[in-house]
Amino acid sequence: MRMAQRFRGFLPVVIDVETGGFDCERHALLEIAAVVVRMDEEGFVHPEPVVSTHVEAFPGSELDPRSLEITGIDPGHPLRGALPEREALDLIFKPVRKAMRAADCQRAILVGHNASFDLGFLNAAVRRTAHKRNPFHPFSSFDTVTLGGLAYGQTVLSRAVEASGVAWDAREAHSAVYDAERTAELFCRIVNRWKEMHDAWRGSAP
Repeated sequence: MRMAQRFRGFLPVVIDVETGGFDCERHALLEIAAVVVRMDEEGFVHPEPVVSTHVEAFPGSELDPRSLEITGIDPGHPLRGALPEREALDLIFKPVRKAMRAADCQRAILVGHNASFDLGFLNAAVRRTAHKRNPFHPFSSFDTVTLGGLAYGQTVLSRAVEASGVAWDAREAHSAVYDAERTAELFCRIVNRWKEMHDAWRGSAP
């Protein structure tokens, strides 16, 4: 099986964002990370290395101190190396489009933990920058909250990750890079577990 066949022409890409609040129209996008999911020759999926950047708060955006306390982000830190939203999207979208071509996929589909949150902030940044080359489906997504609940009976990211057999470091949590990497591992383990179960069933069928 090829990736283009597995998800109906979609390439799964894990996205995690860290923000200055919960409203994608008012609050700033401050970090974004992406992990492309690839498929090996046997049909098992694996996460590629993460691509990430800090993002400059867009003009007129708001920053909720409670959100900054949770993430530990200092938007004004001189060493953040943050990019404007348009450049940040270009950085994330370029490897996604390259992976889509390599896998012969038509679109990318966002994978996230509480995926509607990440997709909302991604779409809002695309609208603000009038970006014309967004590779992601505008409203479809894979949510590891649902998948984790189905596979392991856990909906909290840390608990679902641990239930899947992957270690979780609470000190690293709430950074876009760490959360995207752990979400990608969780997604791949669930998909691969399903494949193993399906293959076993086919092998035992009369």
